[in-house]
Amino acid sequence: MKVAIAGFLHETNTFAPVRADVEAFRTGGGYIPMVEGADILEAAQGVNLGISGALEIAQECGWQVQPILWAGAIPSAHVTCAAYERIAGRIVDGIAALGEIDGVFLDLHGAMVAEHLDDGEAELAGRVRELVGPDVPVVAALDLHGNIGAAMVAALDAYVGFRTYPHIDMAETGRRAARLLDRMMATGTRPAKAFRRMSYLVPIPFQCTDLDPARELYTQTAELEAGDVWSTSLFMGFPAADIPDCGPTAVAFAETQAEADAAADRIASLYEAAEDRFAGQTFSPQEAIAEALRLKRAGTSGPVILADTQDNPGAGGISATTGILRAMVEAGVENAALGVIVDPETARLAHEAGQGALITCRLGGHRDLPDAPPFKTDAAVEALSDGRLTASGPYYGGTKLDLGPSACLRIGGVRVAVTSRIAQTADREMFRFLGIAPEEMSLVSVKSSTHFRADFAPIAGAILVTLSPGPMPFDPADLPFTRLRPGLRLSPGGPAFVAPAPSEASAKPLAAAEHI
Repeated sequence: MKVAIAGFLHETNTFAPVRADVEAFRTGGGYIPMVEGADILEAAQGVNLGISGALEIAQECGWQVQPILWAGAIPSAHVTCAAYERIAGRIVDGIAALGEIDGVFLDLHGAMVAEHLDDGEAELAGRVRELVGPDVPVVAALDLHGNIGAAMVAALDAYVGFRTYPHIDMAETGRRAARLLDRMMATGTRPAKAFRRMSYLVPIPFQCTDLDPARELYTQTAELEAGDVWSTSLFMGFPAADIPDCGPTAVAFAETQAEADAAADRIASLYEAAEDRFAGQTFSPQEAIAEALRLKRAGTSGPVILADTQDNPGAGGISATTGILRAMVEAGVENAALGVIVDPETARLAHEAGQGALITCRLGGHRDLPDAPPFKTDAAVEALSDGRLTASGPYYGGTKLDLGPSACLRIGGVRVAVTSRIAQTADREMFRFLGIAPEEMSLVSVKSSTHFRADFAPIAGAILVTLSPGPMPFDPADLPFTRLRPGLRLSPGGPAFVAPAPSEASAKPLAAAEHI
């Protein structure tokens, strides 16, 4: 089978301060950098990505693989129009140049918003469908945070979502999707599809599938995939997207429409019934530090982990706010670590001064976040690095990161990992490359909401979700939405969205249909 393979991924926080341009995709920010043609085969080998799993199945099934382009960028505000059209155009043109093909595999996210498109990945899938026609099967692997709409459902013959958060099953999801594509190509059949929307958003840290009720929901979703039911997926949705398709959805693919409907209805009903169980405790920085110190005095072994969820780069954070750092320093904590703070200027100063020097710096902050100003301090330069490392934990799964010139700064009893480039702190190696051993710390703060759990939970004495000022509010109800579908509840048991009066609505991007 001659199969075109491509990928284009971005999770868009429409409220974030920084947009994703072409350079963001060239850099990757935790993904493999943008790569084209046969180079994809080497770049994607042995890492935890959907395309990696798909390529394994392709080899197993003997496909004639035609790799086009793969690009992913760290979550941020909208993908620029220029970046979107350049990357999507290369993918479509690359598939067109192949001539006759038997199938298309797409590695997507499901929550991409471009400056000119509400659903960038559905638009790409639609362009591919228009190109290859109705008889060539097109299948995608998607993130469980996808905001799925009718356009995506119509364009694809099937799509498969992750079942873990932290996303340790990205490659496995690619395998599942590729097996579906192979089945369609081999049999010439397509499954019936059923799609359902659900009624409420869930704060990202409480979507963790290591915890109930999400753990139960995904176990039950997987159990429905049996017999004549080909595939089942539950998408929690990415809540920081001010678009009509924001929100949770369920999908099932089966031999018959009745079987697909029954499976999708079951997933939706399970999700609705779990609403009052999505709850958990959160702490201010001062409360979290006090609780951490109490736990350590009580004999808790292993570091207490503070999840800086509102500055999570995996949800559009900038990885540069300093609220938790300030609280640590003010509390005089010892044997603590925090990472990563993205601050190229401070990293440069540290490299110029050299290891062992004392520098004065304005660490972190961002001009668009007045409630998260830089932290002016004196700091000792304890270690320096070029920022190249292999993130070998379960989430990154062997991805090579290039964080640029980096430094370990010591401020009192706190060691701070400072980098020049952004990536979510979801791997212990992001401390180790600067000489910080997370296992030996009493207190560790990470710029992450949930993905860090894959590598840090095994060593953690406790995990505290900590709310410090940042660009990704913990509670979706705190976001200034203007365009959601009416009636969607903004948090479990929370208020329903009501569209503002026209005079109150802020400027918004045009809908995709207005640009085609």
